[in-house]
Order: sequence, then C-alpha cells, then structure tokens
Amino acid sequence: MIKHESIETNAGLLIVLTLIVISIGGLVEIVPLFFINDTVEEVEGVRPYSALELRGRDIYQREGCYLCHSQMIRPFRDELLRYGHYSLAAESKYDHPFQWGSKRTGPDLARVGNKYSNEWHVAHLVNPRDVVPQSIMPNYPWLLEADLDYSDVQDRMRALKMTGVPYSENQQEFERNVAEFGPAIAEKLDILRAEETLMQQALANDYDGQRSRITEMDALVAYLQVLGTMVDFSKYDEGYFADFR
Repeated sequence: MIKHESIETNAGLLIVLTLIVISIGGLVEIVPLFFINDTVEEVEGVRPYSALELRGRDIYQREGCYLCHSQMIRPFRDELLRYGHYSLAAESKYDHPFQWGSKRTGPDLARVGNKYSNEWHVAHLVNPRDVVPQSIMPNYPWLLEADLDYSDVQDRMRALKMTGVPYSENQQEFERNVAEFGPAIAEKLDILRAEETLMQQALANDYDGQRSRITEMDALVAYLQVLGTMVDFSKYDEGYFADFR
C-alpha cells in the first residue's frame, strides 16, 4: 500500500492520482445523462425568437437587465406560488447564452410574458416608479427615443444558425420549419425575410405606442412579452401542483 505521505511528496504521482479521481468523478456525473431518457423533458411549443424578439433580447443584454433579473424558476413552493411552474431545460434550448442567472434584485422574468400590457412595460422602462413606487430599477427613457437598428439582423440570425438554432435560409429549411412550427412561425424564422417580418410584427403589435416608427422599446417589449408564453403549462401543472396540496 502506498503511504499517504509518499503521495504528497511525489508531485508526479500526486498529479496522476488527482487526474484519475477527477476523471472518475466526472464520468459518474456525465455518463448517466446519456442513458436517462427523462433527463431532458419533452416540451411542445418552444421555438426560436423572431427577428424583432431577437433584437429585443440583444438590447436586454446590452442594458444589463440580466444582472438583476434571472430567468429560471426553481422547483420550490415559494417560487411556484409567485412565478408558476418551474423552468424547463427545453425552454432555453435556443438561448445563446441562456439567461438563467442566480441574482434577483428584481423579480424573475421567466413568466413575465402577457402578465402586463405593452403600455405597462413602456411606462415601467421609462420610469419604473410610475408603476412600482418602491422600485430601485434605473430609468431607460432612451429606448423610446432611439430608432431600432435592424440592418444586421440577418447576420445575427445566421450566427445563431451556426449554433444549431433552426432559422431557415432556403426552401428545404423553410419547409422543415413549416412542418415543425407551422407556416406563421416559419415565416418569422426565415432569414431572408427577417427585416420584412420584423417590421410587420412591430407595426402589428405597436409595442411602444408609436406606429410611425420602430424603436428599441418595440424590440425589448416584444422580447419581454414572449417570455414564458411558448409552453402550455396547463399540461404540466395539474400533477405538479398536486405535490403542494
């Protein structure tokens, strides 16, 4: 038997044994994930972001919103009562990078979509204390004043396509998306029509209340309004809520 002291005094042996232990520990954690079918839950409805939502997500990151707001609901009773069903891994499969986070100066935003009106979001972003008097969130009035730059939105979508996000750039890819997401969504995932569909979505929903122009506020509110709305959680909630009764 090798004495403990001899291992500590022999740097080469210590390194080799350390690597062996780390390798075993890593394999124990990683290998089972390749054989457990339930590791990633099957979820219907999750889709890539449209061009407008994608630009809104970029602005969300640029302004540092992720520093104070997480997008991951933990499987605890207090989380369920405040935010709803715990976050599913599949909800973030098209996020690069994901916005899970661990710090909450403000509330979690994983389910904020359709919780408030567009007008509420605009007022909240321009001056948070107009709608939440105790808020310590900074003002973002320039979002309402700055026209949205979407000249490079196709390049942004192509970059994400390289990571596996199923945006389409030819007829075969478009038909694949029609089969998976439906015609209406597939059109929004078409890189070649990105600018057109971005303008259509912005003007149709009028997120910022200014139909004559498309602002950064349009994009950010569009992103916020889609969070947590892709999955029908009524299919999951019944059994999950029963655990807390």
